[in-house]
Amino acid sequence: MVTEQVINRIYGKKRGWCFTPKDFLDLGGHEAVWQTLSRLAKKGLIRKVLRGVYEYPVKSRIQEGYASPSPDNVAQAIARTNGWTILPDENTAMTILGLTTQISARWIYLTDGPNKKYSMDTLTIEFKRAPLRETSKLSRNSAILVHGIKGLGMDHINDESLNKLAAYLPPSGWKKTIQECRIVNGWVLETIKKAAAISCSMEAGND
Repeated sequence: MVTEQVINRIYGKKRGWCFTPKDFLDLGGHEAVWQTLSRLAKKGLIRKVLRGVYEYPVKSRIQEGYASPSPDNVAQAIARTNGWTILPDENTAMTILGLTTQISARWIYLTDGPNKKYSMDTLTIEFKRAPLRETSKLSRNSAILVHGIKGLGMDHINDESLNKLAAYLPPSGWKKTIQECRIVNGWVLETIKKAAAISCSMEAGND
């Protein structure tokens, strides 16, 4: 019974979802959940990426097998199971938003939890205890946009970067972000408004 419920929950998520046993403890006891996830991993239905962290893997578009797990999804699973609030730092936010072509070996997150490091393949996921200041009251998507834009810098805002920012949220998501970001630096808010306008104009053009 527990196995079927666990499988149904996993299949109900999009591929790429990362999770820990705690995400299933409402379905059964700790030992039963652990054993279920271990069996599913052995069957290849899910993939173990770190001790206690699993992924519903994404099929690779360029080769047989599965793509590498998303470091951001892994970080979110770790934070969720520990009850931490996390936000990517500026460089990590730029990577998430596609504002940099550099392949980062360090994914750094600011957190209200402890300082921790996790090694995964050729990269490191690092949590740094730090005050979140102006982004503490923002939703995750809004905070990522603010950190990413700040990391890029005002002098590097151009048509290409605005188009990448515009693609991050659906047109329906920008109103909330603009309302939330009224407290942030002026040029950052203006950049967000420009990205929102591009996103909405692209939707209008597809109608």
